[in-house]
Amino acid sequence: MDGWRTENRKIDGLILDVDGTLWDSTPIVAVAWNRAIRECGITDVTVTADMLKNLFGKTMEVIAREMLPGTDERTRERVMEICCRYEDEALLENERDICYPGVAGGIRALAKRLPVFIVSNCQSGYIELFLEKSGLTSAVRDIECYGNTGEGKAANIRRVAARNGLRHPVYVGDTQGDCDAAAEAGVPFVFASYGFGRPERMDARISEFSDLLTLIQEEDDR
Repeated sequence: MDGWRTENRKIDGLILDVDGTLWDSTPIVAVAWNRAIRECGITDVTVTADMLKNLFGKTMEVIAREMLPGTDERTRERVMEICCRYEDEALLENERDICYPGVAGGIRALAKRLPVFIVSNCQSGYIELFLEKSGLTSAVRDIECYGNTGEGKAANIRRVAARNGLRHPVYVGDTQGDCDAAAEAGVPFVFASYGFGRPERMDARISEFSDLLTLIQEEDDR
């Protein structure tokens, strides 16, 4: 874990990304989305887990546009609606633990020290599904997503911070988009280096989720 490189201020909330930070659902989602794409009569697009790792973190509108460049907006909306429905069904049926090592125990331990939140560019219901599958519903104080507000991560980070009275939260994510959103929202960015992306800048880096506990402890010891 790289050292914390922000001004000396006490962290009062952890806001977490989901995909690439808390779990990797891409192999399951790829199968579900390909089923939806074929059902919609599109035969020249095949989604892979690696493709999704490059797309996840963007808003659903942007994902649809990049994944289905040769289709009109109405078709993209219909395809993504079915993709999301099949995705939710597949993840609910999945019995394997797809969380990264240490996530469940780490979030429970972190929640005893300071409030934990989740902000993602996902569709409505996806964060709730993650919480249900991981058993972490009671450990996370508040959530927000693009599907609920129609806004991106920066706006939703600010929204969660405002309604929970946070003065010095940090955002934990894994992509350049996460980095940009944190900067736009005016909060430090902690890079989860085990995830999907390689951002250009960060305020701290963790190589595994449990490093967050050390990071918070170091802040408390200052």
